[in-house]
Amino acid sequence: MVTNDSYINSYTICELLWKIRQMNLNLPITFVLDNARYQKCKLVFGCAEALDIHLLYLPSYSPNLNLIERVWKFVKKKCLYSKYYSQFDTFKKAISDCLAQTHTTYKKELDSLLTLKFQSFKDVKKV
Repeated sequence: MVTNDSYINSYTICELLWKIRQMNLNLPITFVLDNARYQKCKLVFGCAEALDIHLLYLPSYSPNLNLIERVWKFVKKKCLYSKYYSQFDTFKKAISDCLAQTHTTYKKELDSLLTLKFQSFKDVKKV
């Protein structure tokens, strides 16, 4: 995980790519991204190529395909709705604690939320 308290940019994306590569997974790595401008630049392309990480971009305007959007919605529901955090560190800890429980406490809820079953419109007949 890479966290910061400022803006996400191409440098933070490269930092995340480096951290993933340093995990020594010994597997092919595909990094799924949306089409944010800072993700589609020469710096990120070069970093991914140097680290042998494949970049896969989701189609434009398809947040339903971006599973992280569902995770963020879940996290907001669990630890942000109707809650006030007087300090940034407390706010950040609430989010980190929630994410740390995704594979234990919240696994069952997230398994149904993060399904890869999507409605297909390929065979729809025009009326």
